[in-house]
Amino acid sequence: MMDQRDPQTYAIIGAAMEVHNTLSYGFLEPVYPEALILELSRAGIPFRRECALPIIYKGEVLTCHYRADLICFDAILVELKALKRLSGAEDAQVLNYLRACELDRGLLINFGGAKLEYKRFRR
Repeated sequence: MMDQRDPQTYAIIGAAMEVHNTLSYGFLEPVYPEALILELSRAGIPFRRECALPIIYKGEVLTCHYRADLICFDAILVELKALKRLSGAEDAQVLNYLRACELDRGLLINFGGAKLEYKRFRR
């Protein structure tokens, strides 16, 4: 069933579910991005990995930058975690990154539990 409201985030979440169904949980965090980029490629989802994004403060670009786990479709920030549970600080992190990088959509995906956990964000 396709999510007509946002088929792009639906497709990314579907790829993450495939990774979680195949690997399950318990690996260290670096394993999941490697597997996810394979699934994104197989699904034809365009992405950039570990790309530096400028931080904009009051219209000025700061000299420091944020390194996104993934940017998909040149529009969706994807933050990946492998935690037993999300604390809420990760939500704030994604929202701050969206605001600072001037992107409108984000996904927080956590591979660390028995069930894949994900959250969609809009700025």
